[in-house]
Amino acid sequence: MKRFALLVVALLIAGPLPASATRSYVADAQTKIHVMGEWAHPDDDTSIIGPCGVWHQRYGVKCGVIMVTRGEGGGNAVGTELGPDLGLRRENEDRVAHYRSGTVDIFNLDRIDFFYNQSAPLTQYFWDEEETLRRVTRVIRQTQPEIYIGFTPTLAAGHGNHQQAGRLIWEGVLAAADPTRFPEQLRGPKALSTWQVKKVFSGGSTAGTGGTTSAANCTTGFTPSGLDTVAGVWTGYPSPYTWPAGNLQGQPAGTAKIWQQVADEGRAAYPTQSRVMFKGTSAPACSRFAMTQSFVPFQPNSSPAAGLDEAILFGAMKPDPGGLPLGTLQYLTFSRFYNVAGEPFQATVHLRGKLARGTVELTVPAGWVTDGPKEVRSGSRADVTFTVTPPASATVDQNARIAAHYKTAKASGYTDNVVRIVAAAEGRFQRWGNWQEYDQWLETVAPQANRLGRSQAIQSMGVGQSIDVPVVVHNWSARPQSGAVSLELPSNFTTDATSKPYTLQPGADATVTFRLTNTDTALPVQQNVSIPIRTASGSETLTLSLVPTTAIPQAAVAVDGKAAPGEYPGPTLDVNRIWQGASGCTGPADCGSTAKVSWSDDALYFFIHVNDDYQSYAVTPAECVGHWQADSVEILLDPRGTASQSLMDTANTFKLGVFPFSQSGPFSQTGKPCWSRDADNKQGPAPGVEVASTAQWVGSNETAVPHAYAGGGYDLEVKIPLALLPAAVDPARLGLNITPYDNDDTSAPGTTTLRHIDQSTRLGWSALGSVQSDPYRWGLATLPGYTPPADRPTVPGPPDISSPNLNGALSPQTIAQSARNGVPISGRVPSTDLQIRYAGLRGNAVDIVTVSRGKGTARAFLTTGELGAIPVWTSSCSGDPFTPCAVTDGGIPPWAPDMSGRLVKQSEQQITRGLQLWSIPLTAAQRQKLAQDGRLLISYETAADQVQAFAIKLNARRLSGLQ
Repeated sequence: MKRFALLVVALLIAGPLPASATRSYVADAQTKIHVMGEWAHPDDDTSIIGPCGVWHQRYGVKCGVIMVTRGEGGGNAVGTELGPDLGLRRENEDRVAHYRSGTVDIFNLDRIDFFYNQSAPLTQYFWDEEETLRRVTRVIRQTQPEIYIGFTPTLAAGHGNHQQAGRLIWEGVLAAADPTRFPEQLRGPKALSTWQVKKVFSGGSTAGTGGTTSAANCTTGFTPSGLDTVAGVWTGYPSPYTWPAGNLQGQPAGTAKIWQQVADEGRAAYPTQSRVMFKGTSAPACSRFAMTQSFVPFQPNSSPAAGLDEAILFGAMKPDPGGLPLGTLQYLTFSRFYNVAGEPFQATVHLRGKLARGTVELTVPAGWVTDGPKEVRSGSRADVTFTVTPPASATVDQNARIAAHYKTAKASGYTDNVVRIVAAAEGRFQRWGNWQEYDQWLETVAPQANRLGRSQAIQSMGVGQSIDVPVVVHNWSARPQSGAVSLELPSNFTTDATSKPYTLQPGADATVTFRLTNTDTALPVQQNVSIPIRTASGSETLTLSLVPTTAIPQAAVAVDGKAAPGEYPGPTLDVNRIWQGASGCTGPADCGSTAKVSWSDDALYFFIHVNDDYQSYAVTPAECVGHWQADSVEILLDPRGTASQSLMDTANTFKLGVFPFSQSGPFSQTGKPCWSRDADNKQGPAPGVEVASTAQWVGSNETAVPHAYAGGGYDLEVKIPLALLPAAVDPARLGLNITPYDNDDTSAPGTTTLRHIDQSTRLGWSALGSVQSDPYRWGLATLPGYTPPADRPTVPGPPDISSPNLNGALSPQTIAQSARNGVPISGRVPSTDLQIRYAGLRGNAVDIVTVSRGKGTARAFLTTGELGAIPVWTSSCSGDPFTPCAVTDGGIPPWAPDMSGRLVKQSEQQITRGLQLWSIPLTAAQRQKLAQDGRLLISYETAADQVQAFAIKLNARRLSGLQ
């Protein structure tokens, strides 16, 4: 202790922290990323495992992943972790999946993973849109990737988290290159520089013909069916990983696994998400990526060089075969994207870099006209503008490709881009909700993404009801336009007029509105119908969802699991339509459900009968939140019938998941029902709800025990106080759906224990795909005679997500990565306040001396063993946790509470200004573990939310490397 005291004195004499010097930023080898992917959740990103492995091994490419969330809102098929604890486990699964491909940098942004939705605006609300973009921009500027890959930003991505992750690609590329966006990142002691990503692969189409999966350079001969340039990589190359002796697949020991095998093994490495160890043998594949934006010359698919497995790198990481110097920018922009047949527009070729004297000319579709070629002088930049005129016969509602060729005496460069031909007077159904918001994003934020297409025309209406169908007609041309809009009606529909006229000046809009009536009160088998909207030379199709309707009568009800006479005088609702998982329904004895609804005393009452031939896994109290992972019924209520219109989707609704039985219900004794709110305005308990169930648990989750329901199913009776809803019910328009979930035998192959995972058949009153997330597609109900209390709000309050996300400062894997590559935890603002002046083992403790310019929170993690990728499977194969050598392999190693033994101890310390000593006590066993290959990881958060990370290796005597 005396020596330690002398050291502290010496550190005091050492003086203050050194000042940092300002410099121009260039990413070093530890930080630089060549190919960056971005996704919303762990396991969204597995498409790049094989390609990144090939690129890394053959071409020296370093891949990275920006992961917006850690998937804390998902289920857990193999453990009890939920919320932040699940996020820690899922982060490791993602690292395990990618680790062997050389992708060891996964940049988690610490955004919250909330319930399934289909709304990018709702995702923006929960993610804090501007802060998330700030973090994405910092990661791009600091790692300086050349190529960016990920989700489409369009509504076709489905999950709203996926849509927003796709948008962040387009927005991040723009922001990183723009000195006016987040300028604070460009100044100060940790100043970065703006950065131009060279190629973007987000939302393009890889459909086409030709190519191969059986040989290298697998895109040779490939012809895309669309206009996107497609780059491919063959995953049949041998990897550095070999087959272990005794492998179940019967492969010769010591022979190389192909990269597709490595990829498939990695794709399976998410046991919390119900995936099991991959025990097959993979065939080679050709992974293809469609480019949607490029700032550098590239090879079109008509070029032989485009078929090479390195083609994606041309112009970005490797010189383009055309011979232009690496670093040359060449891209094409237009005066407008939407153009009219017969009318000219401008196309500009932008060139940057060491430009030699030469010419630029355009290649346009047959029948189109342009000027040129045009001269380019030597220099560092050139912008060459052409006039392009499509013929009067150009096909409307179709993209057209324009290519630009830059030629010098010794080199050439190619680029292309697309425009769209639209009708001179274009009539589109007036967008609303998420569709309107997406089109506004295209117009104001990322116009280049228009090449992916605008939103679809979507609406819903109750059967037998009438709605307005507004059509906005826009004049895209330079001349006045007049004509008429008409609707093509399917059977059982009428409208107030067959067509309606318009007259428009150039650039003007006019809205014509039709009154549409459905004349059949019976819900059709196919709830979606198509209604073409036509103008003089253009058309689009409105997809109209017909939803069921009902009137809910007033009646006194006793919640006893029985529908006594007079309690439910209203109609019987058919909740037996399948909207997902039809293959799991074996017939009427398995899927046959009905419901009745009444209201009384400011509450709704439901009596639901479910036919089911197999009793599923019985949930624990902690699992009572994931209703889709066992037999259950969800009741969905949109109090105003406007949640989708408000862009909040189910965050403005009430959703109650009810399990007919449980292992030990939180509200009653063993085997009785349990329930919870989920994916709505206030997730969690639902005080005041009453449930009665006739289901009796069979008492075991083992399949050896008979799992038949007594009586062939169960009845649920549920009371929901309307005061629980986020707003007062509109008695003329209550959004309502009832969706049974039928899970059967969910035991893993070769096992006999049921699991809490989603293998369900999903049924409903209104049964449309993803209806659980789309209130506009729920049924509609009226409550005759009901008046809500006068003091009840008509506007839902802010939604509450009960489960927080993991803070990256609490993840040892994230801290270790940040300490290694210098990118701050979560992409947050870096701090230079803290220094670790000493850290050492002293008998039964680790002593740490810090000096700081300010106050904050330090968290220390003492770890041992390999932390970058902690195995997720057990295997009897020597040294290979991805391969089975016995049929029983593929078990799950224990994870909590110590990250499979890697986490020895953790501690938290409040840091004060100046010099400070703190100690972490150790047991003898803990000290022994750390003496072998221990490491000290420290995260530091300032009061201003700035972060630092430190990683110091231990040995038996002390921690080496003072900082």
